[in-house]
Amino acid sequence: MDIQSYFPIWNQLTSAQQHLILDSLMERSVQKGTLIHNGSGDCTGLLLVQSGQLRAYILSEEGREITVYRLFDRDLCLFSASCMLRSVQFDLAIEAEKDTTLWVIPAEIYRRVMEESAPAANYTNEVMAARFSEVMWLIEQIMWKSLDRRVAAFLLEEGEIEGASVLKITHETIANHLGTHREVITRMLRYFQNEGMVKLSRGAVELRDKKRLEELRGT
Repeated sequence: MDIQSYFPIWNQLTSAQQHLILDSLMERSVQKGTLIHNGSGDCTGLLLVQSGQLRAYILSEEGREITVYRLFDRDLCLFSASCMLRSVQFDLAIEAEKDTTLWVIPAEIYRRVMEESAPAANYTNEVMAARFSEVMWLIEQIMWKSLDRRVAAFLLEEGEIEGASVLKITHETIANHLGTHREVITRMLRYFQNEGMVKLSRGAVELRDKKRLEELRGT
């Protein structure tokens, strides 16, 4: 695999800009659960996912987590290079949800390319806008959507990501994604089980009635 086929605007960069990125590029393989980036004080660089799955989340002062967005194959993470984005104070942590292979572009290198290249600047703005759109969507969900609908939506999304009806996931993990307490998720899942929508077992949730979950999720 090479970055040329993963970076959408590669062919719009000059030869000098391409070599600048290639000469500084780092490839990393991280195991599931690895903390890759730990807040705005940690300028890791831009992350471009080859394969795997990453999770960007916010950690509250009380230690509660809430997932802001996820990164899959070919996704680019800008907020891991927060030192490059001085006007953005967005304190995110990023961890590997699955074993992941990725490239790291140093922040200073990408900033130089972005300052010289209009296509790179435009692409960066598009990625930034998409991420902020996801943040606004999350805020909307938290403010206006009841927790049972959010849990139903999360389970269905997880099933689509994994391509499976049996999800190997703990109540604690679901709580961390949704920014609530494990006990609250346990009560909600037990209610779902009593209603025949899921079946619970140790470390797993089986989706039994996707139609009802979809009705609960709504549009």
